[in-house]
Amino acid sequence: MAKISIVMGSDSDMPVMKKAAQILDQFGVGYEMRIISAHREPNEFFEYASEAEERGVKVIIAGAGMAAHLPGMCAALFPLPVIGIPMHTTSLGGRDSLYSIVQMPSGIPVATVAIGGAVNAALLALKILAVSDEELLGRLKEYTKSLKQQVMEKDERLSQTGWESY
Repeated sequence: MAKISIVMGSDSDMPVMKKAAQILDQFGVGYEMRIISAHREPNEFFEYASEAEERGVKVIIAGAGMAAHLPGMCAALFPLPVIGIPMHTTSLGGRDSLYSIVQMPSGIPVATVAIGGAVNAALLALKILAVSDEELLGRLKEYTKSLKQQVMEKDERLSQTGWESY
């Protein structure tokens, strides 16, 4: 059963959104992935978002660019957490997406990560699930330790070989 839903309005968002899927795969957490437009197919979108809870979804990760309505519309229909990923845009570098997602009206919260921040969106979704899943929490703690180890190894490499090796 999919505990997390990854949704985007266009396949042009896939290079970013697949990074969230890769993290969820790494942790062995089930997800569904959809391309659906709140603007171009509002009836299908309404069905997707309003029935997500019934499908067992606990968190939605929604990527969107420009007007970036998808995360907010998900939050308006889905009663559980929604995490928005602003997409980089050619016109304003993604700031338009960021502002659109982060400035939700009171009562319709959307957690928002950095522009293109799919990895952090997936990790935040996992942390939300880990509140009630000790095993997942343990795997997240191990992941954090591995990040520390990676930095230590890079520092050791730098001290042994110098900056020229980078």
